[in-house]
Amino acid sequence: MDFNKIVENAKTSSFGMWKLNFGLHRFIPFNKPHGIRIAKITEDSFTTIIPKRKVNHNHIKGIHACGMATCAEFCTGLVLLYKLGMKNYRLIMESLEIKFHYQAKTDITAYYEFTDEMVKEIKATLEKDGVTYKKCEVKLHDTEGNLVATCYTNWQIKDWKKVKTKV
Repeated sequence: MDFNKIVENAKTSSFGMWKLNFGLHRFIPFNKPHGIRIAKITEDSFTTIIPKRKVNHNHIKGIHACGMATCAEFCTGLVLLYKLGMKNYRLIMESLEIKFHYQAKTDITAYYEFTDEMVKEIKATLEKDGVTYKKCEVKLHDTEGNLVATCYTNWQIKDWKKVKTKV
């Protein structure tokens, strides 16, 4: 199954988007009970949503901090895999930092754009060093457009040929 073909189909087809989200919930089962899903895909960006639902609430009935961080991490990881190719490169989250600005009381969207120029920079570093890090900044907004959080996900990107799974 080719991830990029599935994503391409999801860009133009609501059924394709449903299939992609369904497959990702099976591939990443942690996100399923929280309802984290892809809402929109363009050539260079993904938008993901964590819905306001009871399972996602914190003690004051806002969207839980860890849920928002997961939504942002999911968004950036998908864009990087789509643009770089999951067959060529391995991604591992190196670190995550989130800053909260406003209480999240509605559905929250995360948006991340990764341009072709950024892809070229990453690939050039990978060809030279075999490994690189990419710090992704994601703004999370509520349904009213309020900036509720800014998340920084730092990814280690490595050519599969350089990955060692045994000591």
